[in-house]
Amino acid sequence: MRTIESIAGLFAATALTLTMSSAFAEEGKKSVTPAEVKYQAAGSPLASEPMHQSIDPKAPAMAKAEFDKARQIYFERCAGCHGVLRKGATGKALTPDKTLASGTDYLKVFIKYGSPAGMPNWGTSGELTDDEVDLMARYIQQEPPTPPEFSMADMKKTWKVIIPPEKRPTKKMNNYNLDNIFSTTLRDSGEVALIDGDTKKIINIVKTGYAVHISRMSASGRYLYVIGRDARLNLIDLWMEKPDNVAELKIGLEARSVDTSKFKGFEDKLAIAGSYWPPQYVIMKGDTLEPLRIAATRGMTVDTQEFHPEPRVASIVASHYKPEFIVNVKETGKILLVDYSDLKALKTTEIDAARFLHDGGWDMSKRYFMVAANQSNKIAAVDAKEGKLAALIEVGKIPHPGRGATFVDPKFGPVWATSHLGDETISLIGTDPVKHPKEAWKVVRTLKGQGGGSLFLKTHPKSTNLYVDTPLNPDAAVSQSVAVFDIKNLDKPYKTLPIAEWAGLGEGAKRVVQPEYNKAGDEVWFSVWSAKNQESALVVVDDKTLKLKTVIKDKQLITPTGHFNVYNTQHDVY
Repeated sequence: MRTIESIAGLFAATALTLTMSSAFAEEGKKSVTPAEVKYQAAGSPLASEPMHQSIDPKAPAMAKAEFDKARQIYFERCAGCHGVLRKGATGKALTPDKTLASGTDYLKVFIKYGSPAGMPNWGTSGELTDDEVDLMARYIQQEPPTPPEFSMADMKKTWKVIIPPEKRPTKKMNNYNLDNIFSTTLRDSGEVALIDGDTKKIINIVKTGYAVHISRMSASGRYLYVIGRDARLNLIDLWMEKPDNVAELKIGLEARSVDTSKFKGFEDKLAIAGSYWPPQYVIMKGDTLEPLRIAATRGMTVDTQEFHPEPRVASIVASHYKPEFIVNVKETGKILLVDYSDLKALKTTEIDAARFLHDGGWDMSKRYFMVAANQSNKIAAVDAKEGKLAALIEVGKIPHPGRGATFVDPKFGPVWATSHLGDETISLIGTDPVKHPKEAWKVVRTLKGQGGGSLFLKTHPKSTNLYVDTPLNPDAAVSQSVAVFDIKNLDKPYKTLPIAEWAGLGEGAKRVVQPEYNKAGDEVWFSVWSAKNQESALVVVDDKTLKLKTVIKDKQLITPTGHFNVYNTQHDVY
């Protein structure tokens, strides 16, 4: 039983937390959901990078060992929300000009108990001990340490051509149906599994960077590019007898994005990758990953026109209309159209959109790129043909579409859809300004799914189903299943598929993530994602019957998350 003193103390702590929440709220940052916190809180590879400790005489004393421990905790748990330099992103800014005035005791309560605005209760949840809470309260009053830059010389030290182009096959040397291979991220083992979509057998487990974020295809469909959160980029040749790495390059210290040149005459010639740190992108030779040109993304924000030292490169796509890469810069809210036709005279068109740009995909015509400005609750539509912003569209809370889903709404015509991390809605946006001008660049329909915490949704030109996952929802029944909508009758309630139950696994989170079709569009694959010391699986569903088709299990399938069908990725089919 609690004593009167302990109850009073709890009330005092709660009141102090609420006061702190109000104090930090003056920056105008939006509150975040538990799903968004879970999404952003993944560890940063910068935790292991050496950084200089700057001693501020106004800040509480910290020994070097304490500082290094706190820095590791910060980058493993906090940097995703508050930024590498603590300037703020999803979460509030935690720079000394804001934290010193609060003092250690004040900050300890905030860290221990969390806040109504979305700050996790790191102490009372058991994630941090009281000593670690005290450590972090002192750490965030210090000057933020700056990770090292990553230059061309640094990149070239990491560049490896394992098999030179002249020694690679001149024709396909295997009998695999390359169009129906899946590249599946094995998050915690630092690998991708190449799986034969026809036989459901593993072709090869390829060593890559940690927590591969995406897989992308060359225009020809021969080369597979995968990039890890540790900014290691791997080039895999699918023509080999056993597809494997032929080149690799580390493009920075933390990264998320890669794509390749697709415009006529430039197929397979170039690749581009963007990093979270340092804030920059690099253009490389497509068949060797030799770095050719680095460009920084530091600059002014679109709203307040203030300099931002840490604008991370989010999604990158290759235009079908021009020799251009479309580079989305998260913190500044700018979309860069990078003309790669002459790297010695690099031309960049800068488009103002909205802050916190993240992921997105093409509309059905592949003229308009639809990208989520997630913390701004907007979708930016970029006209790749005209080189300008077509619209900014208000959607639900924290859109996270992946590539999105494109289909013809029976009432409103061609649409592109996104689900959300922050709420249960699915927003359908009209994308045909010629034949459906009244519906263009508006949310024409809002569906209600299972709940917040969605990361991906998907359909296929040959399907009449729309699948929506919810892997970060706090309700296990929701995170372990998917909602399926009938595109021909969107007024009907969704059907729920118990994907994790079908997987037949033992203990584990069993989060169901990222629906992905096979080339034919008659199967949908799902990752059932548990911890690295627990069994995971892939579940394949018959798209016509919505029945279980097969379960793929293997001890090598450690923490499977994203997966990418070669043909659909190559041709932007979603």
